[in-house]
Amino acid sequence: MRLEFHTDIADPLGYSCRLLRKAYRRAAKVVVCGEPDRLSRLDTLLWTFEQLEFVPHARLRRAERPDAALLRHTPIWLADPGAAWPQADVVINLGDQPVAEPLRFERIIEIVGDAAADRQAGRARWRHYTTLGLTPAVASAAATTAADESGASS
Repeated sequence: MRLEFHTDIADPLGYSCRLLRKAYRRAAKVVVCGEPDRLSRLDTLLWTFEQLEFVPHARLRRAERPDAALLRHTPIWLADPGAAWPQADVVINLGDQPVAEPLRFERIIEIVGDAAADRQAGRARWRHYTTLGLTPAVASAAATTAADESGASS
């Protein structure tokens, strides 16, 4: 299980779009979790951030379950709190709360913005995971961006 904190992210939603494009190109199944308003903004950005490219995704609202027909064709799900998550290889957390039952997933990416409140929430999530015996790794925005541009990041 890989638990990564991507920190000091100036534009968490734009950064997430790039991560999701990369995950889609690698055929990964991804759930993005966070507060509903942030996921709504991400949903809009995924339709518009690249003019000639589409990142297929679907939205799960509170208490919704993934539609079986959509599940076969949709690799990326934006899941509100309280939604039933589909099976995923990767979870990208844009929220303030840690991912519940983190050991269910191969990889969790915690996105931590560069604002003071984001850093404080990120520290709280870090502490939560370490109390579960997990050892998070840190990837700074500068290092991650450079690796993405060179194709070296996984």
